[in-house]
Amino acid sequence: MNKDIEEIVVRTFFERRIQERVMFELFSPKKRDKALHRLNHDYKRNLREQYMIEIPTPNSCASELANLLKKHGAGKQCYALSFNKDIDEKKLPLLTALEHAVGYGFPSLIVCIPNKLAYFEAEQGYGPPPRYTFMRAVFIYLFLLEAFSQSQYD
Repeated sequence: MNKDIEEIVVRTFFERRIQERVMFELFSPKKRDKALHRLNHDYKRNLREQYMIEIPTPNSCASELANLLKKHGAGKQCYALSFNKDIDEKKLPLLTALEHAVGYGFPSLIVCIPNKLAYFEAEQGYGPPPRYTFMRAVFIYLFLLEAFSQSQYD
């Protein structure tokens, strides 16, 4: 477990009202599952929706999702918070994390840039689970500004 990264993620992407509780749960081996359960059915109550951008379907290809995240600044490595114990609490290659998370059926939060960019796959109900990128507003603005300035010279 990397407490520093997890604290940044909670402070960035979780609603303020539950941040302290989520950190307490994540940092406790006995209660970590409770924190991850907050990403199940009521994830929209617990995560900051203003940073969530739903990925249009089809969106179940790990390599395409990795490319999407890399377009937004993701590097080769990421950190995972996940129901999948193979990747939870680990720093690992982005594609490997996505291959384990996509289609797993339970939530995963793949953190590319701890206070700016992440991938979230919600719990699967009927059909494919909702999939999102998380991008902070300032980061989105800078990304769009850079894209706009580059397009002027093309």
